[in-house]
Amino acid sequence: MDNIQLLIDNEDRAAFSGGVYERIDPVTGEIATKAAAGQADDAHAAADAAAAAFAQWSASGPGERRKLLLKAADIMDSKAGEFIRLMTAETGATAPWGGFNTMFAANILREAAAMTTQISGEIIPSDKPGTLAMGIRQPAGVCVGIAPWNAPVILGTRAIAMPLACGNTVILKASEMCPGTHRLIGQVLREAGFPNGVVNVVTNAPADAAKVVETLVAHPAVKRVNFTGSTRVGKIIAKLAAEHLKPVLLELGGKAPFLVLDDADLDAAVNAAAFGAYMNQGQICMSTERIIVDAKVADAFVEKLAAKAKALPAGDPRGHVVLGSLVTPEAAERVQEMVDDAIAKGAALVAGGTHNGSIMEATLVDRVRPDMRIYSEESFGPAKSVIRVNGDEEAIRVANDTEYGLSSAVFSRNVERAMAVARRIESGICHINGPTVHDEAQMPFGGVKASGYGRFGGRAAIAEFTDLRWITVEDAQQHYPF
Repeated sequence: MDNIQLLIDNEDRAAFSGGVYERIDPVTGEIATKAAAGQADDAHAAADAAAAAFAQWSASGPGERRKLLLKAADIMDSKAGEFIRLMTAETGATAPWGGFNTMFAANILREAAAMTTQISGEIIPSDKPGTLAMGIRQPAGVCVGIAPWNAPVILGTRAIAMPLACGNTVILKASEMCPGTHRLIGQVLREAGFPNGVVNVVTNAPADAAKVVETLVAHPAVKRVNFTGSTRVGKIIAKLAAEHLKPVLLELGGKAPFLVLDDADLDAAVNAAAFGAYMNQGQICMSTERIIVDAKVADAFVEKLAAKAKALPAGDPRGHVVLGSLVTPEAAERVQEMVDDAIAKGAALVAGGTHNGSIMEATLVDRVRPDMRIYSEESFGPAKSVIRVNGDEEAIRVANDTEYGLSSAVFSRNVERAMAVARRIESGICHINGPTVHDEAQMPFGGVKASGYGRFGGRAAIAEFTDLRWITVEDAQQHYPF
């Protein structure tokens, strides 16, 4: 068991109240971590520390920021084993998923390091004689990142990497489901040499989450908020930020459609669908949720995908399995209820369909209709639906028949045809002949509709974490009308 403390002003601190809470291993039922139960006063202290550090950090040069971010990336790579151990204990993740998280998060730090010299401005022609007019991007202030548990190293690092590169100080509000994993990100940055107060991490018990977030958003020094998580909570945070007129970047839920057109390479489509549907037990915002297949090829496709799903081993993530544990036994029960509802209403179960505690098999439900819960609700688990359609127009209509709009995919041997379909899908991301699960640190990542707004990644993120100012240098002897 790990004992986790807050990171405030580069110090390990207990909560002011002395309180702690326990995160339980979803597979063994044992205590995975015991973490400081930070409350409003702890959140305020973290924001004060970040505010005090802002002036000096925002004045640092791009070379200094780049050096620290690159050093942090190397340190993060060196701690892969520790991240894997914590992710498995806290969230039930498999070792490959933990290793990928660490590798990708280190690359997020490297991409952020590359962006420190890309925070540019422009000279804007002015109609006023003798005037030099400029648009300049400057650090915004203290940035709060609120990250989830499902890809904890990736999303925890993403929440703070680009804000740091842009010259902001940060607070990572850790997920209650993986306090140890998120706190280790702070440890990485501290070991890299980030100055006091630049990076802070707050952990809290589930019951205190709302008050901690309210305190952070309301703090006068906090100028930006980013949140990755459910649409339900994202709406709450957006309303809260709006009350304080603070911009918020939201990356929320998804119900990613995977379109298989009648000319698709079925074997390639099956491989991509299986990866997108069952990677990390389907607990990824980009996970393939709705497999929309042209009726002309549906029988052959479903037979192939069902066979692949049945061959994927599920079990204790510490063993040799593809599917590990869901984050809680309750999560598995919720997914099971969605499957049972579909079967009761006439859907065909073609693979999986059962769970044991927090472990659930790769499950595939064919002939899903709109009256079934699994058609519209985000499963966030390894139960996926097949929806049969007739032609491209119906495929597009069904793909867009959702409140969400994060990722999507289209499979066709005719790229021009696939592009025409992709342009009409309402999503922030679309991959042609690739899985819905795909991310790279330099890409503009985000969604539309109920999947949120704003973009993480590369140059696109610079605008999210800086203020654009208009500054002029003028002729002191200019003429005035009075």
